[in-house]
Amino acid sequence: MADDAPQFRNPAPSGVVPDVVRELYARFGENTFVYQPTKDDAPTLWVPLEQRDAVLIFLKHYIPRPYKMLLDLHAVDERMRRHRDGLPPADFTLFYHLLSIERNSDVRIKVALNGEYPVVKSIVPIWANANWYERETWDLFGIKFEGHPNLQRILLPRYWKGHPLRKEYPARATEFDPYLLTAARQDEEQNALLFNPEEWGMKRSEREHDYMFLNLGPNHPSAHGAFRIVLQLDGEEIVDCVPDIGYHHRGAEKMAERQSWHTFIPYTDRIDYLGGVMNNLPYVLAVEKLAGIKVPDRVNAIRVMMAEFFRITSHLLFLGTFIQDVGAMTPIFFMFTDRQKAYDVIEAITGFRMHPAWYRIGGVAHDLPNGWDRKVREFLDWFPKRLDEYQKAALNNSILRARTINVAQYNSEEAVEWGITGPGLRATGVDFDLRKKRPYSGYENFEFEVPLANNGDAFDRAIVRINEMRESVKIIKQCMNHMPAGPYKADHPLTCPPPKERTLQDIETLITHFLGVSWGPVMPPGESCQLIEATKGINSYYLTSDGSTMSYRTRIRTPSFAHLQAIPYIIKGAMIPDLIMLLATIDFVMADVDR
Repeated sequence: MADDAPQFRNPAPSGVVPDVVRELYARFGENTFVYQPTKDDAPTLWVPLEQRDAVLIFLKHYIPRPYKMLLDLHAVDERMRRHRDGLPPADFTLFYHLLSIERNSDVRIKVALNGEYPVVKSIVPIWANANWYERETWDLFGIKFEGHPNLQRILLPRYWKGHPLRKEYPARATEFDPYLLTAARQDEEQNALLFNPEEWGMKRSEREHDYMFLNLGPNHPSAHGAFRIVLQLDGEEIVDCVPDIGYHHRGAEKMAERQSWHTFIPYTDRIDYLGGVMNNLPYVLAVEKLAGIKVPDRVNAIRVMMAEFFRITSHLLFLGTFIQDVGAMTPIFFMFTDRQKAYDVIEAITGFRMHPAWYRIGGVAHDLPNGWDRKVREFLDWFPKRLDEYQKAALNNSILRARTINVAQYNSEEAVEWGITGPGLRATGVDFDLRKKRPYSGYENFEFEVPLANNGDAFDRAIVRINEMRESVKIIKQCMNHMPAGPYKADHPLTCPPPKERTLQDIETLITHFLGVSWGPVMPPGESCQLIEATKGINSYYLTSDGSTMSYRTRIRTPSFAHLQAIPYIIKGAMIPDLIMLLATIDFVMADVDR
């Protein structure tokens, strides 16, 4: 990068330079980088493409307390962005979000790319889990990665034309020609589903025997959604496999470019559709960082309480279907009874059950209703005793233990290498829960433990989740007993919508309400990212505002996407029933994978 490139600017008013930035400057020189101020806490550095690999290798292997996890990798089409003051010229940007568990720290490395269809070198030799991220970036942006093991479309079918996250690609159905399924088109779509083993580096046979290829899914009860996995088998042993995703892709990140900051909230509910308001939380927190909104304590407590209710409902579904996959039918009916009781509380407070879309920019949709604490108390009196029964009757069952202990096992280093987070990481003994390590929404005010295990197998992943439900009960109880008084929305001009009672008092607030809901609040230019400990692992929203009523770029990092990518590595050499245990204890949701 040229010596006259914009120089480093202090990331904070105090002038304190993050350690990782200081260490990178010492190793590569200050003029190698352009520092970009953002609204979040992740140091963001632009590096020249020719220096990218050296910087990434240094951060992963040689820096003290290294950044071992590639948390996210994706791109931005910069060609229509107006507010780029001080940033290197670029048609497209690649960004790499790295995480160090030892430091409890992130760093974001950016690379400027120019040209209509840029070509860059793959980093799969550095991070194995870059494979799917680079395929997705090629699929949606058309950025080619040289040296990639198999640069195929991943979310869209192979016959698709164009790359939807490019700015010239239409965002609305009315901008497309009518869809016609001709006989030729149907044949094309069917042929695209055919599996060619050689394409994935698999052999059909060895000298003495042939391999069998088994197609599992995309419609199969053990696949837990519209998910397909093709197995290469030697007898019943899994030699290799290829997960196939994208059947549930709806273009959520593209939708964010045509929805206002306010009206995109219901779309977030449909990402991890079992997580409910847990999906709203990272989005509204990231928007609030852009807007500079600080919410009242009551809002934080309400958000935490409802998020933990959805953690319980999600984990209950996991536990019931997991035990069902082992072969026991009865427990899932008991657990659905408990879920309904939890949903009764959620409905009484929010008005909805699975998809409340209830959090708002600056607060929640409305205040807690009269009698909410009675409903919560009834659930808290009921639920802990049921958990004890489940552990005694199901998890201590000898058949379940034999099917899951030492099955689908991986260690902490492997989990970090593949970007596994949440219960799947903590089951290997890694004490990393964002609610404790980087408290958000007031989690620092609650007393709870982070459940851990050590074996990293299917059984431990189940035990961690059942213990997480016990801790969620503790958090909800503290919310109930110590709910702060005060408003349920922040008094800020970008809170959307503003408190209803204010609109009845002055015309300015009424106009703001009208514009905020119908047109959308205008967020200041900038970038912000919010990570949360969602039901299945780390979920984040990385938002780019160009000073408009809509997001310029919304990147949704979901835990399930990373977890499915690790399946071939974990399951090689195991049996088909072990794969079913792995799929069950990953606890993925295909909408969370495909977005």
